[in-house]
Amino acid sequence: MNPIALWCTAALGFLLFGLGICVSGLRFRSRTLSGGARDPSRLLDKLIRAHGNTAEFVPFLAVLFLFLGGRSPAASVLWIMVAATASRYLLVAGLVLPRSMDAPNPLRFVGALGTYGCGIALCISLLK
Repeated sequence: MNPIALWCTAALGFLLFGLGICVSGLRFRSRTLSGGARDPSRLLDKLIRAHGNTAEFVPFLAVLFLFLGGRSPAASVLWIMVAATASRYLLVAGLVLPRSMDAPNPLRFVGALGTYGCGIALCISLLK
């Protein structure tokens, strides 16, 4: 197994589970166990969205990383894995750091575009 594929998979796992811990901790501290009024500027809502979005994309990226990483991937595929991982972190930063999720921002845009582009490139790599 390629170590870069493993490291990228681990980094995505830390992102997913770290966000889950943050959401649970903030829910406990704010005594908001479920529901509540949606406020795009509230940290809890931003973390919930970041965690949900991460949970939508990270599992399939991890499958791609591990499958391709077990097949002696080309250097270009490894770079795409690194870029996909960085894109996921950028997207989370773009959701959590700004005052509100209402307005688009460059981190979120680059993170989303990178996720889509890298994901499609990795899917194409499966066919080679």
